[in-house]
Amino acid sequence: MKKFQYRLETVLAYKTQVLDNLKTEHAAIIQNVNRKREEIRGLNQELAGYESRFDQAREEGISIESYRLFDMCIGRMEEIIDTEKERLKALRKQEDEKKQEVISAKVDTSKFEKLKEKKIIEYQKVAMKADEMFVEEFVSNAALRQRHQNRG
Repeated sequence: MKKFQYRLETVLAYKTQVLDNLKTEHAAIIQNVNRKREEIRGLNQELAGYESRFDQAREEGISIESYRLFDMCIGRMEEIIDTEKERLKALRKQEDEKKQEVISAKVDTSKFEKLKEKKIIEYQKVAMKADEMFVEEFVSNAALRQRHQNRG
């Protein structure tokens, strides 16, 4: 009997490649999300430093100009942090969309994998049946030859 061949192997290979590419893209987006989180964490620490120095300078007595400068720096840092949080939100949305694409591609790929498994099982059943028939035919031919030899 000929070797098993899955006719949709090229489709399965293509679907697997698409899935792998989507997983790679998803991983890159997750990496971007993590970088953005770290960046925001760093900005928050920088803001905390400004606020701490501002509190310390206020206790020591500070000029109006310095007060305004600290206020502007703190206000600007808060704006930057808010902007980066919005970018993080957009990255998370992008990550979620890519995750859905990965899930969809995984479902699509697994359909072809399951079909291949089903075809392999069918092939194995047919091969076993063919082997059984071959053995039965061999045994019955051997029995016929034995009878002919005994008669002759």
